[in-house]
Amino acid sequence: MSSSTKTDYLTRNHILNLLSDDEVATVSTAEAAVKLSEGDEYLDLEQLEQGVLRADGVVVPMGHILPRRGVRSGTWTQILTQLRAPSTP
Repeated sequence: MSSSTKTDYLTRNHILNLLSDDEVATVSTAEAAVKLSEGDEYLDLEQLEQGVLRADGVVVPMGHILPRRGVRSGTWTQILTQLRAPSTP
């Protein structure tokens, strides 16, 4: 596993560990949806370097995203802080 791949995995894992059980349930329900609503903010967990994205009517692969509406405001802030933190190998 390359250093970059390992760092990406650890970042995704850390972000998912920030979620409460209720948030995990909400996000899991959101994954079953066909698409996000226009303007919904989300993170693509496979491409975290893109940062926060906004749905624009194009179908987004729901199994790889973390919709903002699925987590509490405080959790979203923690996630964004984690994304801005310097990565360590």
